[in-house]
Amino acid sequence: MFLRAFQLPRIDRLATVYLCHPVAKLTGWTSKYCVPILTYHSISENLFGRVHPYHQINTPTSIFAVQMKWLRQAGYRTINFSELLSGFETNRDLSRTVVLTFDDGYQDFYTDAFPLLKQCGFTATVFLATDRIRETSVRVEGADYLTWNEVRDLHSEGITFGSHSVTHADLRSLGPEQIDYELGYSKETIEQRIGAPVESFSYPFALPEEDGDFIRYLADTLENVGYANGVSSTIGRAKPKDTRFFLPRLSVNSWDDVELLRAKVEGGYDWLHWPQWFYKFAHHNVALMAGRSFDQAGSREIRS
Repeated sequence: MFLRAFQLPRIDRLATVYLCHPVAKLTGWTSKYCVPILTYHSISENLFGRVHPYHQINTPTSIFAVQMKWLRQAGYRTINFSELLSGFETNRDLSRTVVLTFDDGYQDFYTDAFPLLKQCGFTATVFLATDRIRETSVRVEGADYLTWNEVRDLHSEGITFGSHSVTHADLRSLGPEQIDYELGYSKETIEQRIGAPVESFSYPFALPEEDGDFIRYLADTLENVGYANGVSSTIGRAKPKDTRFFLPRLSVNSWDDVELLRAKVEGGYDWLHWPQWFYKFAHHNVALMAGRSFDQAGSREIRS
């Protein structure tokens, strides 16, 4: 399975491994102030439906083990978000550090991922969609989720937990009261269950970074609710100048062989942020133009 990345033409992989990664090394783009935050979801064989490799959210245990072993052998150590932001503020050398994150709260983190992390001396942050975490494991779309007892066990072992909202909703489609609920109630629920503060939030779905008004509103709401930091699906490594509530990450799945993983953590994948941003910007403006045309025709009301 680890060779599948070579079997499917992927422009992002070819550009990353053979062009952008070498350029990053030559130009010093592998800065000691840039830290990769890796995004995982399910550590399993569950394909969650057949999708393009870029969007796949599973990583089989055997591949995950190879990825973690490579990180350890390459001299990487894991840090949490407090250490990351503290390092940024004090200009500390963060070379060979990485933040590991797992979205949603799948039970296979407890059964498959955590034992491997423990063997490597690594820690991680798990972002929970709290409506899917119960006293007994629930199954959603063919995948089992953590129980609260498992969450507490993992917390006692040093795993950090953050919020991924209550229902994994697309926040931009919600009103202010619903957003307050998704952010605040999920945070409150986790804190009550583990007896510790929850400081981090992971934005569900693609972050609408092209919508400046919404981003500013959401950042204010996160701060008011009591979060200290957060992450998004924006591509890239985290840097001191990044907004602390929407830190970029690098998605990793079963298609990431060691060559591609190395390129990602060393800055070779950061280039993809600009095509990603341009696509969002173009899509957003096309939608706005379409909305204005409907509004001018009197077909619907456009909300700001």
